[in-house]
Amino acid sequence: MQDKKLIVPAILCGGAGTRLWPYSRESMPKQFSRLVSDTYSTFQSALLRVSEPSVFDRSIVIAHNDARFIVAEQITEIGLEAKILLEPERRDSATAVAIAALYASKSDPQALVLILAADHVIEDTEGFRRAAVKAAEAAQHGLIMTFGIKPYKAASVYGYICQSEEAHCLAGVHMVSSFVEKPDSTTAAQLIADGALWNSGYFLFAADVLIEELRSHAPEILLAAQSALENATTDLDFVRLEANAYATAPKISFDYALMEKTARAGVMQGDFDWSDVGTWDAAWQAQNHDLNGNVVRGRAELLSTTDSLVHSDNDILTAVVGLDNVVVITTADAVLVSSKKDSARVKELVEILRKKEAPEVDSHRRMYRPWGWYQRIDLGERFQVKRIMVKPGGLLSLQKHYHRAEHWVVVKGTAEVTLDDSVSLIHENEAIYLPIGSMHRLSNPGKIPLELIEVQVGSYTGEDDIVRVADLYGRKDN
Repeated sequence: MQDKKLIVPAILCGGAGTRLWPYSRESMPKQFSRLVSDTYSTFQSALLRVSEPSVFDRSIVIAHNDARFIVAEQITEIGLEAKILLEPERRDSATAVAIAALYASKSDPQALVLILAADHVIEDTEGFRRAAVKAAEAAQHGLIMTFGIKPYKAASVYGYICQSEEAHCLAGVHMVSSFVEKPDSTTAAQLIADGALWNSGYFLFAADVLIEELRSHAPEILLAAQSALENATTDLDFVRLEANAYATAPKISFDYALMEKTARAGVMQGDFDWSDVGTWDAAWQAQNHDLNGNVVRGRAELLSTTDSLVHSDNDILTAVVGLDNVVVITTADAVLVSSKKDSARVKELVEILRKKEAPEVDSHRRMYRPWGWYQRIDLGERFQVKRIMVKPGGLLSLQKHYHRAEHWVVVKGTAEVTLDDSVSLIHENEAIYLPIGSMHRLSNPGKIPLELIEVQVGSYTGEDDIVRVADLYGRKDN
């Protein structure tokens, strides 16, 4: 590089991952789940991949507002820091990239910004870092760089980058001649024969160059991003982008909005492993296989089954007999069985279920909150039973209900319960009754997680029967 500059990573977390339903849902998208690792989510792995302080500056994370507490908690879990910018709604990647460039330019107009996805799998961290450093050098020559991946099959689920025959002055860097979005398998095979690369979705550029190109080719996106950032507010550790301005941005990908139009698009081959884990078939490919070609996670038993992915959640025993090349995903409230070759069609299935208003489409039984989580155990006419976990120091909102009373039974730890004007400690195997309309609050003053069983009884037990009076986390929703 000309002058050694730290690269500013910007991690985009906005996707819902519907092709990986039922494991990935709106309430807990795939990037925050331990989909291919028992140690880290793919979001956490992305953060760790760009944590080398001699190469990377502190990360910018751009996430949907609903995921803010999951994002903050997962950053803290791995001992890192990041600046979290919240999208009020999803507008695809172009606006998020514009926000990242504008935010980084506030500190340095020529900041080198690396755009990366939160849901990809890359095991070769050193190889990725070397590629980032090389792309940063090209970016300082005025290019908007993208990383291409050498294809190993004629996949029609990926976009392709066609390289110009004329090389750039930097070794290994070419100008982009065109982008081809998800061609059929015959066209994909011809593209590969002609030297095309898979489009990884990673970009690296100087902030001022990107802003200038947006001004020329996508001014409406730039204006919306500028206004949303200029009128942003700070809430706890989050920067909330202004909703009205953000909503004026077109819903379009960065590739369509700019990369297909700019004359500054450069490409280099990334010599590292890569998977976007975009389908269950891709998830199978990204993990280690046993001697029968199977990937098994969770409590499962397979007989005469090969080249398959079986994922069983919540200790549910899943048994598969005499099947090949299938995907079987078991969760507490939904089961998916699909051929691997048709696993990309799960997104179509989700849309069908959404039209039928199936609650399992978007919400898991276990719902995460900044203070911990709750999980529905049973639901019937005039009652609901939940299991609740509150982290040490966790504090629920001060609230009341108009349509239900609640009974809390502590099964682990100690609960501090505010009930109208009184405060009491409830220990294991003790209970407390909260009448309809009472003002109440729950907290965990102890050093271990608090677990309790909540029994709701009343004419209505929906989550919107909450009148929130005070909340540590500034929430209006749950």
